Amino acid sequence: MKVTLETYGGLAAAADFRRRPQVLDTVDLPEGPATELARLVAAAVAMPAEADTGRARDARSYRITVEEDGRPTLLEQSDSAMTPAFAALLTWLRRHFAGQ
Repeated sequence: MKVTLETYGGLAAAADFRRRPQVLDTVDLPEGPATELARLVAAAVAMPAEADTGRARDARSYRITVEEDGRPTLLEQSDSAMTPAFAALLTWLRRHFAGQ
């Protein structure tokens, strides 16, 4: 499974303009973290996105693309409307990428 994280907008949008997407392939992970990531992805896919109220104009938006068996699944949410499952996946990905 390949997971790509893209971040858009927010107050620092200009600084992130040229930021490349962060990519993770579970082939490169030990079994425990790969299993945990798969569990988090499944939970985020199963929980529908909340309606975005549009009240936070400076909120960041996140796009997580999961490619498995040649099929992409796109998850998009923002700081102003984020499910707990998406937040858990985003937190896990941020911690992983911070440790690289």
